[in-house]
Amino acid sequence: MGYVQEVIRTMNTELNRILACLDMVSEEQVWYRYKPTMNSIGNLCLHLAGNEYQHFVSGIGGNPNIRKRSMEFSSEGIHSKHELKDVLTRTRIESTSILQHITETDFDKPIRVNYSIADWTSMQDRNQEEAADPGYTRDLQIILYQVCEHYAYHTGQIVILTKLLVDSGDSISGYKH
Repeated sequence: MGYVQEVIRTMNTELNRILACLDMVSEEQVWYRYKPTMNSIGNLCLHLAGNEYQHFVSGIGGNPNIRKRSMEFSSEGIHSKHELKDVLTRTRIESTSILQHITETDFDKPIRVNYSIADWTSMQDRNQEEAADPGYTRDLQIILYQVCEHYAYHTGQIVILTKLLVDSGDSISGYKH
């Protein structure tokens, strides 16, 4: 199995964990925040779909960047579990259709990831020079690694939030512990 296929396989494993979590929680629990400074499962789902779309579909695939990153974290209850599952799944289908055409000769290709100025400056404090160029360029292979790692990180958060919200002996990860 090649590198790109492993990225897709790993991200599909994580997506299946998220879908299992969404099946376990109620509509209310999807948007529950343990603290005002924490994200809900719903926020994390929107964030993962937005990040994946921005990097794979827009950055690598060349489609317009439609992401509204700040909204991913400020949304509360605007999507049902079914809608979140649909957004995640549709984004994966779009990503896979782009990623399956990548070869190892593409790995060093520079990929530009654009942000809106509002999202770029709200993510972290930036000086005027950084704020003038909202985005970054990295090699395609680094983008693949970065998005896969980011997806797994937040999937772990969704799994632990689900375990805190739902008293169930069911395995989410597929492992017994």
